[in-house]
This record gives sequence, structure tokens and C-alpha cells, in this order.
Amino acid sequence: MEEKIKAYLNNYLDSLDPHIRAEYTSFGSGYFCADEKNANICSDLIRQGKKTATCGLKKWYESEATKDPYPEIGRLEVVTDWYGNPTSIIKTVDLCEKRFNEVTADFAALEGEGDLSLEWWQKIHREYFSNACMKLGIRFSEEIMLVLEKFVVVYR
Repeated sequence: MEEKIKAYLNNYLDSLDPHIRAEYTSFGSGYFCADEKNANICSDLIRQGKKTATCGLKKWYESEATKDPYPEIGRLEVVTDWYGNPTSIIKTVDLCEKRFNEVTADFAALEGEGDLSLEWWQKIHREYFSNACMKLGIRFSEEIMLVLEKFVVVYR
């Protein structure tokens, strides 16, 4: 974790009661999405509290090549813009696994992007996950398992 991200995280942690701070043992940092424009949009949506959910390919977390840890409830994540500037800290509050074709309109709306519809979510995520699957050497399918994550902003 870069120094500016560590400093941002420590500002939050230092503001907590020591007993509450001791509960946090899992930390991460990074941006959302795979391009500058969308990473910065997501960062802003999260900071504003409009984006309170995300999802990823289960296979992505299982891959040795990606080294991304499987999300866990209670984990703190410093959200950054594309350039690595911290914009907020989120805490994972709920996780579940569902197939792509089982994602609901309610979850799509929690992702906070586009027009908030399931149709928009499916179109954008079908493209995004198809590209991610190619990187993993697998084929995208509507049956592919996703990890759905809900979070709250705890610091901005």
C-alpha cells in the first residue's frame, strides 16, 4: 500500500475508539473498473454514497494470476481514483454468490451506475466480464458465478 493511501487509512483508524479499531484486521486499496473514466466515475459515486455494491467473477478471486483476495465482511478498502488518490474508505457488510443471470434489479440499482436498471447493468457487465474471462482463459456464460458485495462508506 502506497504511503498516501496508508496515511489516509490511518487518519480514519486514528479517529476510532481503540476497541473498535482493533476489530479491523483486513485492509485493501484500489480503484473500481478497468479504465480511467469509469474508475473515476465509480470513485465519485462511492464517495457520494450512490454506489453501495459491486461484483466480481468468482474465478477471478480463485486465479493464481490475479492475486486479488476474496472479499470478506468487515474488510476496509481505501477507494482511489485512477491515479491512486484516496477518495473514501468502504467497509464490506454483505457478500453472496450468484450466477450472472440471477442478479436482480435491486442489486443492479445498488451498483449506482448508468440508469440503475438491470438491463443497463447486464449490458455493461456482460462486456466487462467477457473481457475478464478472456484474460483468465475461460469463456463468459450467463451461468458464470459472481461474488456480489455490498458496502458502506465509513470515511470520506
